[in-house]
Amino acid sequence: MKHIARKRFGQNFLHDANVLGNIIAGIDPRPGDTMVEIGPGLAAMTDLLLKSLPHMHVVELDRDLVARLEKRFTRDQLTIHSGDALKFDFGSIPVPPGQKLRVVGNLPYNISSPLLFHLAEFAPLVQDQVFMLQKEVVERMVAEPGTKAYSRLSVMLQWRYRMDMLFIVPPEAFDPPPKVDSAIVRMVPIEKPLACDPARLEAVVQKAFSQRRKVIRNCVAGMFTPEQLEAVGINPGDRPETVPVEAYVALANLPV
Repeated sequence: MKHIARKRFGQNFLHDANVLGNIIAGIDPRPGDTMVEIGPGLAAMTDLLLKSLPHMHVVELDRDLVARLEKRFTRDQLTIHSGDALKFDFGSIPVPPGQKLRVVGNLPYNISSPLLFHLAEFAPLVQDQVFMLQKEVVERMVAEPGTKAYSRLSVMLQWRYRMDMLFIVPPEAFDPPPKVDSAIVRMVPIEKPLACDPARLEAVVQKAFSQRRKVIRNCVAGMFTPEQLEAVGINPGDRPETVPVEAYVALANLPV
């Protein structure tokens, strides 16, 4: 019986063989990798990954898809974690000494940002991440200061990862086709990110980008003075989207 994609789970199943091949080439799986796939769906990517891997982990929320995976693969091939990736403890996956996790997936677009922030908590345990996301989200992730796409997401992820957009995926590569283009992004955790309290940085960046049309002096009023902004090299008259990651980190490190 054909599985009907469920809108509430943000399901769009990739079926284009050329696109799938390009994604696998971008991931470059190796036999010794500890690989976890988020949202394997109908296992189009899982099948191809298992040609290079003796075993992998998957995290799947849809119970019907979990049942299909259990019938299709042996436990030697696949460890299935049935549950919500937003709540999943990626640190619970056993990894051989000296290795790190590799995380891949076609992420549901309706939870992409919160899922990326959740995964950032496990960045020290991760070798790399290769995801398919809405193209607009990937553009925000990799955006440079001074561009329209530069945002809270840009700052928070660029503080923790080096990221590259690999290529764009058109809607017709999916069933059902989404209404937007998608893109593949590679995320490599920075081994030693600039020292900072993540919660404090998040609070500062959220405040700064809460009113994008205003200058940063007005956006962070009540949190920082113009003199404090200048002390870390920020022009109080600049807009939030022009301030580089390093300056936001310096701002977050100021005494409260």
